[in-house]
Amino acid sequence: MTDAAGTSARYRRILRFAARYLVEVWWFEVLLPRLGLGRVSERSRTRRTRRIAERFRALALDLGGLMIKVGQFMSSRLDVLPPEITAELEGLQDEVPPVPFELIRARAEAELGAPLSSVFAEFDPVPVAAASLGQAHRARLAAQDAADTGLDAVVVKVQRPGIERIVEVDLAALDKVADWVSRMGAIRKRVDLHALLAEFAATSREEIDYLHEAQNAERFAADFADDRRVAVPAVVWERSTRRVLTLEDVTAIKITDVDALRAAGIAPDEVAQGFAAVMFDQLFEHGFFHGDPHPGNVFVTPLAGGQWRLTFVDFGMMGEVSDTLRRGLRKVLLAVASRDGAGLVTAMRDVGVLLPSADTVELERAMTALFARFGGMGFAQLRDVDPREFRDFAGDFGEVVRTMPFQLPESFLLVVRAMSLTSGVCSSLDPSFNVWDAVEPYAAKVLREEGGNMAADLARQAMETMAVAARLPQRVDRLITRFEEGRVSVDLGRLERKIDALERLAHRVLGGVLFAGVLLGGVLLQLSLPTLGGVLMGLSVLPLGYALWGGRRTRP
Repeated sequence: MTDAAGTSARYRRILRFAARYLVEVWWFEVLLPRLGLGRVSERSRTRRTRRIAERFRALALDLGGLMIKVGQFMSSRLDVLPPEITAELEGLQDEVPPVPFELIRARAEAELGAPLSSVFAEFDPVPVAAASLGQAHRARLAAQDAADTGLDAVVVKVQRPGIERIVEVDLAALDKVADWVSRMGAIRKRVDLHALLAEFAATSREEIDYLHEAQNAERFAADFADDRRVAVPAVVWERSTRRVLTLEDVTAIKITDVDALRAAGIAPDEVAQGFAAVMFDQLFEHGFFHGDPHPGNVFVTPLAGGQWRLTFVDFGMMGEVSDTLRRGLRKVLLAVASRDGAGLVTAMRDVGVLLPSADTVELERAMTALFARFGGMGFAQLRDVDPREFRDFAGDFGEVVRTMPFQLPESFLLVVRAMSLTSGVCSSLDPSFNVWDAVEPYAAKVLREEGGNMAADLARQAMETMAVAARLPQRVDRLITRFEEGRVSVDLGRLERKIDALERLAHRVLGGVLFAGVLLGGVLLQLSLPTLGGVLMGLSVLPLGYALWGGRRTRP
């Protein structure tokens, strides 16, 4: 079979698989419930889901390429996806079939311009890991390179032959699937699938440029240079090209190998907390984060005295957080930590997940109810909740959520992926892992850092508002003087009504400023002095009531 015929067959196989199961999902999850046959769909859902996962796993292993990455992502969503999917796809982390060594040797020697025997003192033909885009082999540097770099044991990543063409075919197939899915109005209104796919395509093409990955590794290492919790392999630039990457060998305990962690005297639940904290630091502190932190890309390295550190590898898929997005994410973090439904909705709008024009009153009520019932629960506790409670909640608020104009910004794709993988890894390390416990200390840190800025912003806004209010009577008095002198002809009754409205507006603005100041003081004190903070937050209702309903009486 020619290469062209092979890629065409690959393209058709992906489309046939997607078309078949999209139709099946539509039939069982959309049409049957509309016909009043939802129970039929529910009874067969577990069996159908397991069958789809089994067939996708077989397809991904056979095709490789980006299909493996899709499966790896789903296998890590232990916190969201049902176990019949995650259990079936978990093997994709380790079961990617390797490329025959002769093909890898030819690829590496062509890139390095010399036989492997002259470049390396040793080169193991058995791969230490086979990934979707390439595979890694252990080696030892030649004497001169070892002396120059101070390294001996290395891992050499070599791209799979023809992977560039495979990536392009997979992206074309995914683009066609996006066309089909985008015809569903509920999805089209909320997300631009083609824009997201364009971002994914750019990331995938960067991932097959190993020089770009080497630069990412050094930048990531610089971010954590003074952090003993994190290690990054050194790059051997002399033996690296766009298709071959030579790195220091840092292989250690796979982060989800709970038995090996316990054997090394390391508590898995502590690893979960540490991993979550490091990922939060990448997003909120450095603004440069690992976009593919699945279990195969993170090791736990034991140190002396029972200490340990996280060692990251594979920096092909990295994301950057703009200052605007970082500020929005911090607001999301603070709202989640304080179980603030209204604050979360506002933060979602700032991040761009919710359109600015959305009427969010009902959504705020839904988020507040969600926090009140399920806030603070870990994944294990959520699994123990009576499913009828989830159904009741969905019945009360499902329509609100479905009709909201949600969207997924392009810049948010890798953030969602990284946080999804993080939560999946943490819940596999510790079934009782509670994301609230991980968020709250970090939120307190963010609040301390931003408290001064928030207070300064509020003070500035308050001064501006009070300055306007202070100038208002004088301006109104000058205007009345002009009327009395006959320099302006006007309906005085209408003018008095306007003046009355302006005065009421000034009073309500002042009430709003007082409300914001008292509420902010309560929020800032909530973590350190919860009693006083709660009192202030409660008292903020008084100026809020005045701002909403005060001064409604008009002049007789």
